[in-house]
Amino acid sequence: MPTVFILNGYRFMFYSDDHEPIHVHVEKDGHTAKLNIEPVELVFNKGYKVNEIKEIESIVSDRKDLVIEKWRKVFKNK
Repeated sequence: MPTVFILNGYRFMFYSDDHEPIHVHVEKDGHTAKLNIEPVELVFNKGYKVNEIKEIESIVSDRKDLVIEKWRKVFKNK
């Protein structure tokens, strides 16, 4: 599972067999979420509180270009 970055204890990552649309998975303290990138949109949330999801969405929005760049490097043959 390639890690894109870690911030505020959240691990933002891809699964090795991920698929489009471009998205990122987030893990922290046993909780998980998935967000699409264009547009930034919550796909699912398992365990995060509303304020944590807002923080995660803000982080992803701020680093959207980085996520897209890493996605293209990791999945260049897909």
